[in-house]
Amino acid sequence: MHILEPKHLKLNEKEAEELLTKLNISKSQLPKILSNDPSLPENCNIGDIIKIERKRDGKLNLYYRVVV
Repeated sequence: MHILEPKHLKLNEKEAEELLTKLNISKSQLPKILSNDPSLPENCNIGDIIKIERKRDGKLNLYYRVVV
């Protein structure tokens, strides 16, 4: 991982279910990220949900993507 690259974390099943319930959506409604993206963490499979943490101006922004 490069110092300028945002942190990518794979959510476990419990975290993924909590996220989908909180947002009241299904996995298919999340934005997509390709399985061959070099920034993905190890052992990511199709259907996994990735949390991306970006810091800007001292504020933490969270983004979620589903691996396709």
